[in-house]
Amino acid sequence: MTVALWLLAVLGVIGAFDTFYYHEWRARLPARARTMGAELKLHAARDFFYAAIFGTLPWVAWQGAWAYGFAGILLVEIALTMWDFIVESIVRKPIGDVYWGERVTHNFMGIIYGAMIALIAPTLWHWSSLPTGLTAVSYDVPPLLVKCLLVMAVGVFLSGLRDLYAALELPGGNWPWPKEDTHES
Repeated sequence: MTVALWLLAVLGVIGAFDTFYYHEWRARLPARARTMGAELKLHAARDFFYAAIFGTLPWVAWQGAWAYGFAGILLVEIALTMWDFIVESIVRKPIGDVYWGERVTHNFMGIIYGAMIALIAPTLWHWSSLPTGLTAVSYDVPPLLVKCLLVMAVGVFLSGLRDLYAALELPGGNWPWPKEDTHES
């Protein structure tokens, strides 16, 4: 599980870069909520699942039936990611499609996510054979890594709230960008 937690942290750093650089700075998705709302809603849903992963995996063993619930979170996140790849290609046509560097970033994140799942799978299998419950665990990782994963859980949750708020076109949801729906800046 140690390597899986490190991969999760790397995924969090790359995901933060993807969000801040490509979604916020380059594409300015919140400012284009009218046309990018479907993508923003998918990002929000994915962020909430990621918050559960980042927020529990470093210190909670999902045992018994809970192991299937955690596996479900991982699988739903994969399904949402695949759907997001399709939706973002459709909704971003007016701004020239997804940036090439963003596609590379997404692919790299998918590889890391897959490696992480491959490393988590044996633990999940073991957890599924234990009595049902959520149990505190501790892994042989630096405490700073665990704290960073908690900060990432909070950050990705707040990012999800921001994307959902923008997607619903609520007041100020486009901040800090002026509303813009039809052209590349």
